[in-house]
Amino acid sequence: MADWFEEWFDGDYAELYAHRDTTEARRAVELALRVAPELAAGPVLDLGCGSGRHVEVLRRVNPEAFGMDLSRALLALAPAELRPWLLRGDMRTLPLRPGVLRGICLWFTPFGYFEDAENRALLQHLAGLLRPGGIFLLDYLNAELVARILVPEDTAERHGTRIWSRRTIEGDRLVKRMTLTRLATGEVREALESIQLYQPADLQDLARGAGLRVRSVLGNYSGEPFTSDSPRWIGVFERA
Repeated sequence: MADWFEEWFDGDYAELYAHRDTTEARRAVELALRVAPELAAGPVLDLGCGSGRHVEVLRRVNPEAFGMDLSRALLALAPAELRPWLLRGDMRTLPLRPGVLRGICLWFTPFGYFEDAENRALLQHLAGLLRPGGIFLLDYLNAELVARILVPEDTAERHGTRIWSRRTIEGDRLVKRMTLTRLATGEVREALESIQLYQPADLQDLARGAGLRVRSVLGNYSGEPFTSDSPRWIGVFERA
Protein backbone atom coordinates (compact mmCIF):
# COMPACT_ATOMS: atom_id res chain seq x y z
CA MET A 1 0.00 0.00 0.00
CA ALA A 2 1.35 3.42 -0.99
CA ASP A 3 2.15 6.00 1.68
CA TRP A 4 -0.22 8.96 1.86
CA PHE A 5 2.34 11.37 0.41
CA GLU A 6 2.73 9.19 -2.68
CA GLU A 7 -1.00 9.44 -3.46
CA TRP A 8 -2.12 12.88 -2.32
CA PHE A 9 0.15 15.46 -3.96
CA ASP A 10 -1.62 15.91 -7.29
CA GLY A 11 -4.06 18.27 -8.99
CA ASP A 12 -6.61 18.02 -6.18
CA TYR A 13 -3.96 19.00 -3.65
CA ALA A 14 -2.87 21.92 -5.84
CA GLU A 15 -6.46 23.19 -6.02
CA LEU A 16 -7.04 22.80 -2.29
CA TYR A 17 -3.90 24.76 -1.44
CA ALA A 18 -4.07 27.27 -4.28
CA HIS A 19 -3.90 30.10 -1.71
CA ARG A 20 -0.29 29.08 -1.12
CA ASP A 21 0.72 31.16 -4.12
CA THR A 22 3.65 33.05 -5.64
CA THR A 23 3.02 36.07 -3.41
CA GLU A 24 3.46 33.94 -0.30
CA ALA A 25 6.53 32.28 -1.84
CA ARG A 26 8.10 35.66 -2.54
CA ARG A 27 7.64 36.72 1.09
CA ALA A 28 9.15 33.46 2.33
CA VAL A 29 12.18 33.68 0.05
CA GLU A 30 12.76 37.36 0.83
CA LEU A 31 12.77 36.50 4.52
CA ALA A 32 15.21 33.64 3.95
CA LEU A 33 17.60 35.92 2.07
CA ARG A 34 17.47 38.52 4.84
CA VAL A 35 18.39 36.09 7.60
CA ALA A 36 20.66 33.89 5.48
CA PRO A 37 22.15 35.92 2.59
CA GLU A 38 24.36 32.92 1.79
CA LEU A 39 21.35 31.46 -0.05
CA ALA A 40 21.84 34.02 -2.82
CA ALA A 41 24.77 32.09 -4.31
CA GLY A 42 25.85 28.51 -4.85
CA PRO A 43 23.82 25.31 -5.17
CA VAL A 44 20.71 25.63 -3.00
CA LEU A 45 18.07 22.89 -2.92
CA ASP A 46 14.37 23.51 -2.32
CA LEU A 47 13.34 20.07 -1.08
CA GLY A 48 9.68 19.17 -1.53
CA CYS A 49 9.44 21.97 -4.06
CA GLY A 50 6.05 21.06 -5.54
CA SER A 51 5.43 23.16 -8.64
CA GLY A 52 8.53 25.23 -7.89
CA ARG A 53 7.03 28.48 -6.65
CA HIS A 54 9.88 29.11 -4.19
CA VAL A 55 12.56 27.98 -6.65
CA GLU A 56 11.21 30.38 -9.24
CA VAL A 57 11.59 33.31 -6.84
CA LEU A 58 14.98 32.23 -5.51
CA ARG A 59 16.45 31.73 -8.98
CA ARG A 60 15.94 35.43 -9.70
CA VAL A 61 18.93 36.06 -7.45
CA ASN A 62 20.63 32.63 -7.42
CA PRO A 63 20.88 30.87 -10.80
CA GLU A 64 22.21 27.73 -9.09
CA ALA A 65 19.04 27.17 -7.05
CA PHE A 66 17.08 24.03 -7.95
CA GLY A 67 14.25 21.93 -6.60
CA MET A 68 13.26 18.33 -6.04
CA ASP A 69 9.90 16.69 -5.36
CA LEU A 70 8.42 13.20 -5.48
CA SER A 71 5.18 14.24 -7.18
CA ARG A 72 5.12 14.06 -10.97
CA ALA A 73 1.76 15.85 -10.97
CA LEU A 74 3.01 18.90 -9.05
CA LEU A 75 6.26 19.10 -11.01
CA ALA A 76 4.21 19.10 -14.22
CA LEU A 77 2.44 22.27 -13.01
CA ALA A 78 5.70 24.22 -12.99
CA PRO A 79 6.31 26.83 -15.72
CA ALA A 80 8.05 25.26 -18.72
CA GLU A 81 11.13 27.46 -18.35
CA LEU A 82 11.59 26.32 -14.75
CA ARG A 83 11.28 22.57 -15.30
CA PRO A 84 14.95 21.96 -16.23
CA TRP A 85 15.82 23.02 -12.68
CA LEU A 86 13.29 20.72 -11.00
CA LEU A 87 14.14 17.08 -10.36
CA ARG A 88 11.98 14.19 -9.30
CA GLY A 89 13.13 12.07 -6.40
CA ASP A 90 12.60 10.82 -2.86
CA MET A 91 14.08 13.10 -0.20
CA ARG A 92 15.37 10.06 1.67
CA THR A 93 17.62 8.99 -1.19
CA LEU A 94 18.96 12.18 -2.75
CA PRO A 95 21.53 11.54 -5.52
CA LEU A 96 23.95 14.17 -4.19
CA ARG A 97 27.49 14.01 -2.83
CA PRO A 98 28.14 14.93 0.81
CA GLY A 99 29.13 18.55 1.35
CA VAL A 100 28.00 19.73 -2.09
CA LEU A 101 25.21 22.17 -1.17
CA ARG A 102 25.35 25.78 -0.01
CA GLY A 103 21.83 25.55 1.35
CA ILE A 104 18.72 23.39 1.77
CA CYS A 105 15.26 24.90 2.22
CA LEU A 106 12.14 23.02 3.24
CA TRP A 107 9.22 25.41 2.88
CA PHE A 108 5.63 24.79 4.01
CA THR A 109 6.07 21.71 6.21
CA PRO A 110 7.64 19.00 4.01
CA PHE A 111 9.25 17.55 7.16
CA GLY A 112 7.62 15.03 9.48
CA TYR A 113 6.01 12.80 6.87
CA PHE A 114 7.73 9.67 8.19
CA GLU A 115 7.98 7.96 11.55
CA ASP A 116 10.28 9.58 14.10
CA ALA A 117 13.37 7.42 13.49
CA GLU A 118 13.17 8.00 9.75
CA ASN A 119 12.64 11.74 10.20
CA ARG A 120 15.78 11.87 12.37
CA ALA A 121 17.76 9.88 9.82
CA LEU A 122 16.57 12.22 7.08
CA LEU A 123 17.76 15.27 8.98
CA GLN A 124 21.17 13.67 9.53
CA HIS A 125 21.39 12.88 5.82
CA LEU A 126 20.42 16.39 4.75
CA ALA A 127 22.89 18.02 7.13
CA GLY A 128 25.64 15.89 5.61
CA LEU A 129 24.90 17.30 2.16
CA LEU A 130 25.77 20.82 3.32
CA ARG A 131 29.16 22.47 3.13
CA PRO A 132 30.57 23.74 6.44
CA GLY A 133 28.64 26.94 7.13
CA GLY A 134 25.88 25.84 4.77
CA ILE A 135 22.33 26.95 5.55
CA PHE A 136 19.45 24.69 6.54
CA LEU A 137 16.02 26.36 6.61
CA LEU A 138 13.07 24.44 8.01
CA ASP A 139 9.60 26.01 7.66
CA TYR A 140 7.39 23.95 9.94
CA LEU A 141 4.09 24.30 11.74
CA ASN A 142 3.78 25.49 15.35
CA ALA A 143 2.81 22.21 17.02
CA GLU A 144 1.77 23.87 20.27
CA LEU A 145 -0.59 26.26 18.49
CA VAL A 146 -2.00 23.49 16.29
CA ALA A 147 -2.96 21.45 19.35
CA ARG A 148 -4.48 24.47 21.06
CA ILE A 149 -6.70 25.71 18.22
CA LEU A 150 -7.36 22.47 16.35
CA VAL A 151 -10.67 22.53 14.47
CA PRO A 152 -11.92 18.93 14.58
CA GLU A 153 -14.15 19.23 11.53
CA ASP A 154 -15.14 21.69 8.83
CA THR A 155 -16.51 21.87 5.30
CA ALA A 156 -15.45 24.19 2.47
CA GLU A 157 -16.07 24.53 -1.25
CA ARG A 158 -13.31 25.36 -3.72
CA HIS A 159 -13.24 25.16 -7.50
CA GLY A 160 -16.43 23.11 -7.69
CA THR A 161 -15.35 20.67 -5.00
CA ARG A 162 -16.75 20.26 -1.48
CA ILE A 163 -14.06 19.34 1.05
CA TRP A 164 -15.07 17.76 4.34
CA SER A 165 -12.02 17.75 6.66
CA ARG A 166 -11.61 15.91 9.98
CA ARG A 167 -8.54 16.60 12.12
CA THR A 168 -7.23 14.58 15.04
CA ILE A 169 -4.03 14.27 17.02
CA GLU A 170 -3.22 10.59 17.22
CA GLY A 171 -0.31 9.95 19.54
CA ASP A 172 2.37 12.31 18.27
CA ARG A 173 0.93 12.82 14.79
CA LEU A 174 -1.47 15.35 13.32
CA VAL A 175 -3.85 13.50 11.01
CA LYS A 176 -6.18 15.19 8.55
CA ARG A 177 -8.75 13.08 6.69
CA MET A 178 -10.55 14.66 3.76
CA THR A 179 -13.54 13.69 1.66
CA LEU A 180 -13.57 15.55 -1.66
CA THR A 181 -16.84 15.58 -3.60
CA ARG A 182 -17.05 16.98 -7.13
CA LEU A 183 -20.31 18.92 -7.13
CA ALA A 184 -20.92 18.55 -10.86
CA THR A 185 -20.51 14.78 -11.01
CA GLY A 186 -20.85 13.50 -7.44
CA GLU A 187 -17.42 11.84 -7.73
CA VAL A 188 -15.93 11.22 -4.28
CA ARG A 189 -12.31 10.90 -3.25
CA GLU A 190 -10.81 10.17 0.17
CA ALA A 191 -7.45 11.77 1.03
CA LEU A 192 -5.14 11.81 4.03
CA GLU A 193 -2.36 13.93 5.50
CA SER A 194 -0.29 12.75 8.48
CA ILE A 195 2.53 14.78 10.04
CA GLN A 196 4.75 13.96 13.00
CA LEU A 197 4.34 16.73 15.57
CA TYR A 198 7.57 18.13 16.96
CA GLN A 199 7.65 20.80 19.63
CA PRO A 200 10.02 23.75 19.03
CA ALA A 201 12.56 22.50 21.58
CA ASP A 202 12.50 19.05 19.95
CA LEU A 203 13.25 20.53 16.53
CA GLN A 204 16.26 22.41 17.85
CA ASP A 205 17.50 19.25 19.58
CA LEU A 206 17.11 17.30 16.33
CA ALA A 207 19.06 19.94 14.44
CA ARG A 208 21.86 20.04 17.02
CA GLY A 209 22.09 16.27 16.91
CA ALA A 210 22.60 16.50 13.14
CA GLY A 211 25.48 18.95 13.53
CA LEU A 212 23.49 22.11 12.86
CA ARG A 213 23.67 25.25 15.00
CA VAL A 214 20.78 27.66 15.26
CA ARG A 215 21.04 31.10 13.71
CA SER A 216 17.47 32.30 14.25
CA VAL A 217 13.96 31.03 14.90
CA LEU A 218 11.10 33.03 13.39
CA GLY A 219 7.33 32.82 13.70
CA ASN A 220 6.06 34.04 10.33
CA TYR A 221 7.13 35.21 6.88
CA SER A 222 7.39 38.80 8.12
CA GLY A 223 10.38 37.77 10.21
CA GLU A 224 8.91 38.28 13.69
CA PRO A 225 10.47 36.22 16.50
CA PHE A 226 8.80 32.92 17.30
CA THR A 227 6.29 32.86 20.15
CA SER A 228 3.76 30.30 21.35
CA ASP A 229 1.12 32.08 19.21
CA SER A 230 3.15 32.19 15.98
CA PRO A 231 1.53 30.56 12.93
CA ARG A 232 4.83 29.01 11.79
CA TRP A 233 8.09 27.73 13.27
CA ILE A 234 10.87 28.75 10.87
CA GLY A 235 14.28 27.54 12.00
CA VAL A 236 17.40 28.82 10.26
CA PHE A 237 20.51 26.75 10.98
CA GLU A 238 24.05 26.46 9.68
CA ARG A 239 26.26 23.42 9.48
CA ALA A 240 29.01 23.46 12.08
